[in-house]
Amino acid sequence: QVQLVESGGGLVQAGGSLRLSCAASGFTLNGYAIGWFRQAPGKEREGVACISPSDRQRYYVDSVKGRFAISRDKAKNTVYLQMNALKPEDTAVYSCATAACLTNNIVTGKNDYWGQGTQVTVSS
Repeated sequence: QVQLVESGGGLVQAGGSLRLSCAASGFTLNGYAIGWFRQAPGKEREGVACISPSDRQRYYVDSVKGRFAISRDKAKNTVYLQMNALKPEDTAVYSCATAACLTNNIVTGKNDYWGQGTQVTVSS
């Protein structure tokens, strides 16, 4: 069964850090661009970070540049999102998905795989 499973979310104080994991089963993440997305209550989903299939290109939305870092561990078939200097406005459900990393955007299609999401809550 093809599946993406996120983990690592939780409650953290402003200024703190979390590392989210996106683990794949039933297929290999190698060769896929992987995106991290977030959706806060009442807001549209936004692409946060993306890593290209070769791992050579990474994209970040402006609001997280310098604070978040996306990486991949091929041996563990997992993509990570290291989040530092967290702010209350980072509070959202974070999901990972197979995607396409563009210069200024992350795009997904109807055939892409999605995880179920993990809640990140940053208190002030």
